[in-house]
Formats: sequence, structure tokens, C-alpha cells
Amino acid sequence: MTSPSPAAVLWDMDGTLVDTEPYWMAAEVPLVERFGGTWSHEQALGMVGLALEDSARLLQNAGVPWGVDEIIAHLTDEVLRQLASTGVPFRPGARELLADLRSHGVKTALVTMSMRRMALSIADLIDFPAFDLVVAGDDVDKPKPHPDPYLQAARELGVDIRDTVAIEDSPNGLRSALSSGAVSLGVPLMVSLDGVGAHALWPSLEGRTTADLRALHAAHTTARTDETQATR
Repeated sequence: MTSPSPAAVLWDMDGTLVDTEPYWMAAEVPLVERFGGTWSHEQALGMVGLALEDSARLLQNAGVPWGVDEIIAHLTDEVLRQLASTGVPFRPGARELLADLRSHGVKTALVTMSMRRMALSIADLIDFPAFDLVVAGDDVDKPKPHPDPYLQAARELGVDIRDTVAIEDSPNGLRSALSSGAVSLGVPLMVSLDGVGAHALWPSLEGRTTADLRALHAAHTTARTDETQATR
């Protein structure tokens, strides 16, 4: 007898598991202004879901004269400093859903374009072993929106990517999840996910359980099988 699907749930971090996007924005503005530039809220929103290398290049274009690695290290330090002083702002229902998945034996992975040291810091602040695996921005050659981060997570977990659900809050993250073949769930926060192609959009994870993710995965798997049979 096989276990109920999904075999694994793959989580984005910033904006999906934790509401850290305002912390990144708070780190970007003074950095640009230090060198005489300006950084608008609209520019900051345009960085949501981008790989840190791409974000660093945009900050260089705004006048920051540092190298990409130096910018990434500075932003990561600043966000970690804010988290240390204010605590980790989990998104509604995220921690509870993680705990429910673990209690049902579903594998979980954190798939983030933040640096590994930050991802591990967040994971360590959860008061139970929340993840079987962490795939971070410095673990992959091709970041989101490429499918590679999700494919790597499935491979290392030993599961078929089609037997996973990926949870994302940004268009780039969703594109990564969709192109990998995962059943892709969007939970928007700061930017709209309309028209990106998510298999489902939920306004929040609050009150959601393993049963809801199983139903989502089963519904999409059935639809995918029907489409395959119709084309034969």
C-alpha cells in the first residue's frame, strides 16, 4: 500500500514561510542612500522573488559601488540583525501547517534563494525539526525562476517532483515551481500572482492542513491524467 500523496512539500522562505520582505526592503534603502542614490518602494517590490545575485546587480545599477558578493553579505547581515531584535515573523498558518505535515510523515524542504546561513538561522528558530532538507541560493547554479532549485530538492529527498507540492509567494518563485513539474500553490503577499499559472491560489495558509494539500495534489494529478489520456 502506497502512502498518500504528496510525498513532499517544498517551501519558499521569504514571504511564504516568514514575512521578511519588509526587512530586505529596510536593508536596501539605506544602502542605496549611503552612496547618494534613491530607492523607491516600486523598485523594492520589483526585487521580490529575485535571486540575490540579480538583486545585487540592480542595487549596483542604483549606485552601490560594491561587488555582488559584498552586497549580498551586507543585506543578509542586516536582515539577520533585524530578525535577532524583533523575532521571526511567521506568515499566518505557516508554522502550524509545517507541524501538521511533520506529524503526518510528509517530507519537507526549504527551497530559498536566500543564503544558506540565513535559511539555517530561520529553520533553527522553529521549535521542532521542520525540514528534511534546505536548498539555498548558494547551493544552486541556476536560481529561480529556473526549475533547478526545486528539481534539486526533489532529487535529494528521493521523490518524484510530480509528487510534490511547492508553496510560493512570488511570480518568479511560482515560475520556478511550475517549470519543475511540481504542483504549485501560490499564497500572495506583496505582489499579485494572478496570471502566473499557479495550480491554486490561497489567500492564506491559516487553518490549512495536510489534508488540504493532499486534496490539491490529488485534484491536479487527476486533471493531468485526464489531459494525457485526452491527447492520445
